[in-house]
Amino acid sequence: MSDHQKRLSAPTSWPVERKTKTYTIKADAGPHGEAGVPLLVLLRDVLGYVDSRKEARFALEQNSVLVNGQPLSDEERPIGMFDILSFTEREEHYRVFPDQGGRLALTPIDADSAGSKLGKVVGKQQVPGGDTQLTLHDGQTLLVDDESIGGNDSVVVDNEDGSVVAHFPYEEGALVTAVRGQHAGEVGTVESIQTIPGSSPNNVVVSQDGDEFETVEEYVVVIDENFTEGEAATATELQDESEVQDAETETAAPEGGSKDESDQEVSDQ
Repeated sequence: MSDHQKRLSAPTSWPVERKTKTYTIKADAGPHGEAGVPLLVLLRDVLGYVDSRKEARFALEQNSVLVNGQPLSDEERPIGMFDILSFTEREEHYRVFPDQGGRLALTPIDADSAGSKLGKVVGKQQVPGGDTQLTLHDGQTLLVDDESIGGNDSVVVDNEDGSVVAHFPYEEGALVTAVRGQHAGEVGTVESIQTIPGSSPNNVVVSQDGDEFETVEEYVVVIDENFTEGEAATATELQDESEVQDAETETAAPEGGSKDESDQEVSDQ
């Protein structure tokens, strides 16, 4: 399997410029699966805090870059939806949130909000001993005592001890955001949940400012009213600035470049 990732074939959720260079870094194994964005992409292409992989590795060695409260040393580690990215020396904190169009963007948050992260429950089962185990959208598993938490509900997990500090049921009237599909990034209230017989996914009708849109159940996540308060504009502005920076600093790869040129391009990243 190739260690290279072409920009044109990168997942649509990755906030990278597609035509400035041929290759970008490939995500390592980890949370979020193929939807996870390598940490280097956020540090270099979105925030502009580093110019190369070498600089990113040096920054990570200082243990000042935290993801969900834990220091990271791997610049290829996938970062995905609702992860919390913190820079202790800068006293900056960001939540990874899908903007309109489905691309992942960074939303500035305060230090208190950075102490926990939101997770969508995608699995629930009984484990030996009688405990209930929840599986979240990023693969994290939790043992809980609250039997009322069900599939498609959302929980807020403390980054320090892994305890559930809040629970948002998936039901009619719940506030949700679409994280995939043509309505990605839109926020509204669940109007109705349509159960589809057979193996087809259930549909959900979401009401938004007097309008309605319909999407599949898998694409929506229940959130709190304060979750996106004042965040949408800053997230979009941050991504727009990163795209301008990419256009100014990166040089387009020549068409039909040699294999040596392509490998050199990857090594510089």
